[in-house]
Amino acid sequence: MKQQLREATEWGKGPRFLIRDNDDKFGSSFDAVAEGTGITVLRTPIGAPNANAVCERFLRSVRRECLDHVIILGEQHLRTILGRYCHYFNGARPHQGIGQRVPNKPPARRRTENGSITEIPILGGLHHEYRLAA
Repeated sequence: MKQQLREATEWGKGPRFLIRDNDDKFGSSFDAVAEGTGITVLRTPIGAPNANAVCERFLRSVRRECLDHVIILGEQHLRTILGRYCHYFNGARPHQGIGQRVPNKPPARRRTENGSITEIPILGGLHHEYRLAA
């Protein structure tokens, strides 16, 4: 695991934090490599399987709703796709945990009698966002 961490992080370009569980495969040498590259290791509490549930749920959504349907052509393409998906995830997709509301919802506009709805394709039509037409 420590070798994989070395290979995954360029010198000075690693993440600030690394959240990990208490699996024996990490060990103290893994923590030493992480701290040597400037990464602060955060361990989840023992006996708390839901400690990183929000992260796990988001990653499951990304995989199921986005990456399982797209062929990634390189790192920059992956960054673009994930950026667009995150914008959709937080700006247009309803979330069950907050009562089917959208986290970054723009201010509501009043609906007119003959207001039509505009469909906006997201990620080439993989998802769609619907708004009242101007």
